[in-house]
Amino acid sequence: MKGFVQNIEDLAVDNDKFRQVLYTAKNSQLVLMSLKPEEDIGAEIHQVDQFFRIEEGTGEVVLNGSRTALQAGFAVLVPAGVNHNIINTGTVPLKLYTLYAPPHHRDGVIHESRADAEGDAEHFSGKTTE
Repeated sequence: MKGFVQNIEDLAVDNDKFRQVLYTAKNSQLVLMSLKPEEDIGAEIHQVDQFFRIEEGTGEVVLNGSRTALQAGFAVLVPAGVNHNIINTGTVPLKLYTLYAPPHHRDGVIHESRADAEGDAEHFSGKTTE
């Protein structure tokens, strides 16, 4: 079967990795993330569109300096070129998943922590999951 069919909410809530690429297609990519209390993804600007869905916890999104509170059930769409950050403002891990369009990370990459992610210069290589 081509494609990805699984319970994304369960996968996101069970994930304890900072970043884990689940599936990479030619034009999009599905990634799980878990942020520890007071941790953030780091302010960044991509040349791809990005969608976030919060599954558990509370946090804040910053889009070009504008801050908005987040909680489970919230979605965020970040157009290419927008400076953005997601911050865990709660006392438990912030569980979420994100979609990049087109892909941004190397297929299958797992970063246990933000430090691991920052130390890895990986980017999408053109290789997809299937």
